[in-house]
Amino acid sequence: MESSGDRQSHRPPCRCRRETPMSSPSKPTRLLAAAAVALTMSACVSAPAPASADATPTTGNTTGNTAGNTTGNTAVAAPEIPDTPVGRQLTWLLDAVGRAPLPESELTAHFAADFLASVPAAQLNEVLVQFAGMRLEQLQVQQNALVARVTAAGTPFTVQMTVDGAGLISGLLFQPVLPPPAIPTSWDEIDDRLAKTAPRTGFLAAELTANGKCLPVHAVAAGKAQPLGSMIKLYVLGAVAKAVKTGAFDWDTQLTITPELKSLPSGRLQDRPDGSKVTVLEAAKLMISISDNTATDLLIHKVGRKAVERTMRAWGAHDKRNVPALTTRELFVLKGAGYPRHAERYLSMGDAKQRAYLKDVVAKVPVSQVAPWAAPRELDTIEWFASPSQICRAYAGLVKSGDPRVHEAMSINDAGLDLDEKAWPRVWFKGGSEPGLSDLSFLARTAAGKSYVVTMMAVDHDKPVPQQVTLEQLALAKGAFGLAADS
Repeated sequence: MESSGDRQSHRPPCRCRRETPMSSPSKPTRLLAAAAVALTMSACVSAPAPASADATPTTGNTTGNTAGNTTGNTAVAAPEIPDTPVGRQLTWLLDAVGRAPLPESELTAHFAADFLASVPAAQLNEVLVQFAGMRLEQLQVQQNALVARVTAAGTPFTVQMTVDGAGLISGLLFQPVLPPPAIPTSWDEIDDRLAKTAPRTGFLAAELTANGKCLPVHAVAAGKAQPLGSMIKLYVLGAVAKAVKTGAFDWDTQLTITPELKSLPSGRLQDRPDGSKVTVLEAAKLMISISDNTATDLLIHKVGRKAVERTMRAWGAHDKRNVPALTTRELFVLKGAGYPRHAERYLSMGDAKQRAYLKDVVAKVPVSQVAPWAAPRELDTIEWFASPSQICRAYAGLVKSGDPRVHEAMSINDAGLDLDEKAWPRVWFKGGSEPGLSDLSFLARTAAGKSYVVTMMAVDHDKPVPQQVTLEQLALAKGAFGLAADS
């Protein structure tokens, strides 16, 4: 659902997070990090609508190949800032930090009232003044959100910003760039570090045999179903590949983007004009590589909701909560439009009435009515569900399809796993996130032809999973592949 060149992270670009100060910072860094923490903890009043599909950046100039742009090379030249509401606010911010403290009238002209109610002008100015001389180095932009990498007082930071419908800043987060976690060297170390990522976790490292069997190498709660977020898109891709194989349609079949099939970011297709065409293949590649939500819903509409449900069952995900299989748009509406009214009504029904409610009520709610949420919401009720072991079976199903278009879509984005290409020439990835959820899954094949699947899940019902957890999960996954191959 996001794009930084050919490879992206699955993480959302702008979400209120608790920050971890950098170790042994210099004096300017300590001041800046403290300011970042103060603003973050006080300003968690608004965030972009978080998909259980990953709300991540889709356009912009970036460098490096890392998760969330938190590591990697520094851009040589400042990227171009687009002339959009969020772009114009970034342009203003880059100038404003050099003039802080700013008059309250100027802050009111650029920040949403809810933001300023939570972060008063005096407190906001205390933060902004610390970023005088801030220089833009990297940029990823969505319709109403962006992630920028900047340098201030010689220290790298990410700046995450969202704007509301009026173009006013509704979310702002300064975040110190942290060094990547160390790669673990034992399963005991993986277990210890995994347990610290969230209150509820799941993990599986398994060899995927030539006949499609998943042979566990190491597991933690691998049989327990957890919310998937955008990992549901593995099953959507599987249903599409099967339909293509049976001749129902082909990869070149044209899909029409209509208002009722447009979802919310992450993605690109929601920004295309109504009536635009996209092929099944392009939608599939966008669905997997940048977790495009509208692409996902176009494909679900084409293949049929029940085909996705059949694919989930065929690949072992029998959880009754997967029926009906929601589109991303439906999830947004149930969790974000007049919440909890639609959610409570929907959950009170049986499967047949739920299908009718999605068609007759939810489908008619404009996505403009979806309000963002920053705290975990309905993670165990309104989502998609599978266990790490079942995700391994999903990868096995995709491999068994033998369709080169499946490989084409799955191999675009490695989320910054960065395995040695000579030792691991094939890497597939899909992740999923929303507040309180961070999932990663990978398939990698060695040069000798042995395949392994690593899946990990982190769930917190009380608060959002910190962004640093994603980097930790990447490090754990990279270590797991090495340990599995050596076992």
